[in-house]
Amino acid sequence: MNAINNIDTTVSQLANNTATLSSSSMLVTVNISKWEGRKFDKKASNDIVASNGAERGAANVHKKLLPNSDALKAIIEHASAIHRLHTHMTMPWADKGARLLPTAQYMKYHNEMTALQSKFYTLVDTFLDDYNLSIAEAQVHLGDMYNDKDYPTVDELRQKFKCVIAYAPLPESGDFRVDLPKEAIAELQSSYVNYYEEKAKQAMNDVWERLYKVLKNMSEKLDYADKENKKVFRDTLVSNVMDMIELLRVSNVTNSVQMTAMADQLEEALVGVTPDALREDDYFRAETKRAVDAAIAALPSLDM
Repeated sequence: MNAINNIDTTVSQLANNTATLSSSSMLVTVNISKWEGRKFDKKASNDIVASNGAERGAANVHKKLLPNSDALKAIIEHASAIHRLHTHMTMPWADKGARLLPTAQYMKYHNEMTALQSKFYTLVDTFLDDYNLSIAEAQVHLGDMYNDKDYPTVDELRQKFKCVIAYAPLPESGDFRVDLPKEAIAELQSSYVNYYEEKAKQAMNDVWERLYKVLKNMSEKLDYADKENKKVFRDTLVSNVMDMIELLRVSNVTNSVQMTAMADQLEEALVGVTPDALREDDYFRAETKRAVDAAIAALPSLDM
């Protein structure tokens, strides 16, 4: 009985530690499906193998069904942009699945993502409007590789393009409604909360790692003594760090004192810092580099 009580106490303590995370964040998934306009061409593959005296299966030819379609290319590139923004504004949680979204970040995330989602469907409409014309052009470019059976109808094709953003609450602790002995349920709950805390740690470490990369890049770009040996850097050198300060604040779902202190330290260090000032003032640049290096030294150890 004491063993069971000890497990219950541990689960309760761990669950209390996750309460802040559950109330200050949620889970979000983004699923995008699209027609790539590519298809394996068995005949062309066999022809290449035969003409080169190679063994069967040595080469595969995947043809672009609409090789000159800028509209399809725009959809594919935009889908990548959606994934990049989703990754940038969230933190890892489930493997290749839902990501952690701080509630403080929700409105900005939702507004920017839904704008990209709307543009995705606008690009799809533009592509489908010219789809039949694109097929006619493809027939000219593909020559003998053209096969009209490769092309879905407009209605069929429309169903292949989806962009779905889904939100879900982050559960506070394991709620296992199963018919198992109390000891087994307690162990399941404990295992779940341990998993929960490990994922929270990974999410926070992801933010620290992103910050390290941005600060390291800034330190390296500012590492020169005079204008004759200056390194070229873009204005984003400063704005990227400012973005990370904002991310530190909105992503601090565990109320980390260290993360808050780091945001304050960087904000103070970058007061009055502009790209042009860093380029023109040797002393100012050196002082900024020292402040950035001090921030790097104060980062938690993450085997970076």
